[in-house]
Amino acid sequence: MGKRKRSSCQQDNHNDSLASKIMRTRIPDLPEDIWSHVHSLMPMRDAGRAACLSRAFLRSWRRHPNLIFNKDTIGMKKNLYGENFHHKISRILRNHSGISLKAFKLDYSGMCGFDGTSYLDSWLQAALNPGIEEVTLWLFHTRRIYEFPCSLLSDGVRNSLRYLKLRCCALRPTVELAPMRSLTSLHLSFVSIKWDGLKRLLSNSLALEELELVCCDKIVCLKIPSALQRLNSLNIYGCSPLKVLESKAPNLSSLSLLHFGGRLVFSRVKTLQMKKLITESTVYDARTRLPSIMPNLETLVINSFDWVVDAPMLPTKFLCLKHLTVRLSSGTTITQAFDYFSLVSFLDASPSLETFILNVSGKGMIHESISAHPQLRHTPEHHHGHLRSVKICGFSSEKSLFELTRYILENAVSLKFLTLDTFYGDRCGQGKCTSCLPTPDVFMDVSKAISGIKTYIENKVPSTVKLTVLEPCSRCHVRRVI
Repeated sequence: MGKRKRSSCQQDNHNDSLASKIMRTRIPDLPEDIWSHVHSLMPMRDAGRAACLSRAFLRSWRRHPNLIFNKDTIGMKKNLYGENFHHKISRILRNHSGISLKAFKLDYSGMCGFDGTSYLDSWLQAALNPGIEEVTLWLFHTRRIYEFPCSLLSDGVRNSLRYLKLRCCALRPTVELAPMRSLTSLHLSFVSIKWDGLKRLLSNSLALEELELVCCDKIVCLKIPSALQRLNSLNIYGCSPLKVLESKAPNLSSLSLLHFGGRLVFSRVKTLQMKKLITESTVYDARTRLPSIMPNLETLVINSFDWVVDAPMLPTKFLCLKHLTVRLSSGTTITQAFDYFSLVSFLDASPSLETFILNVSGKGMIHESISAHPQLRHTPEHHHGHLRSVKICGFSSEKSLFELTRYILENAVSLKFLTLDTFYGDRCGQGKCTSCLPTPDVFMDVSKAISGIKTYIENKVPSTVKLTVLEPCSRCHVRRVI
């Protein structure tokens, strides 16, 4: 056995040695353009590590077209900030000098308060060369507001740049700014830019397809010209000073308006071609106004905060609507109960509806419990032939929620999935959440909701429908539920 073991080990060592010799002889034989292509497909950190293995890898690494700098890709440990971070970026950019980059991304996420503005001019000068397609500068608020150098947008850069995303900086396009012929996506977040500058930038970006403005508090009006014929998506979040929104873009089909601090007038926006709308509104306004001004909507998301007004029954229809999401939050100032059963008005008005999601936060609301008032309302039958998936988050013992659910079960003949989630908030494991972030008042009602589902819902679920009942996470909230 000893001889066999030694013989086996010797054979394994021989095989390993042979394999390593084969690898050493084969790696230099591959053309450099193949290694360059392999490196371009690898994550940046892996590509940089591979450069330590051979000169062939090193040469191809120095031609890597996508440079993404954050605390993870350059090997910084959490909360370890300092000059080493900047020196690594500077050294990598020096080694890539003369190389036409495709993408340059600097992301200070997770490094709040870390000021690297003194290095940015040299980094951008090294990165912004003809052929660049994507530029992301994700900064944080510092004492010194960094001004993005529009002077670096040379002819070659303007002709290739497709995606520009800026955060926490100043942007002042001058009259000398020439056309950005390839720019299709523009994202500005916490950017100091006035309407005159944005107007100049838009008028020189005729290929623009997507525009996003987040908390750009120096923009008081936004007028999209008809020359932006390719623009199909406009997202505005948190721009509270914005009072006037006009759009003559003929193909704008997706519009998001959230936290804008006032009620914008849709009559100044071409709406007949609108297919997707995300907005803050009462369900009453959405039900009464939208069918006539946006008759071709396919996706509608309503965010209603502190506006507790029931949906009215009306003859108008959403003939094309396929996906409906209603998010209702009472905030801290409203105690009046919302009649969730009134949302039947939306269902009856949407003959093409396929998915329906209702997010409910009943914090501070007075509601009628199913256990105290077990008699449920009914309406005349109205068969829904396309509704396949329904999800209600924040499902409680509120009687009108049970009435709405029973109505769906009795009338949605094509229903396949029904999810009743007794938890409201982000669950652990979703995105970057490591623990559940709930509304505390919800846990007091969970047992009543579960008991009501067993009594009034489960016996009405057809065999063709998959019912899923979700309780609060046992890992994060088992003590609170008990």
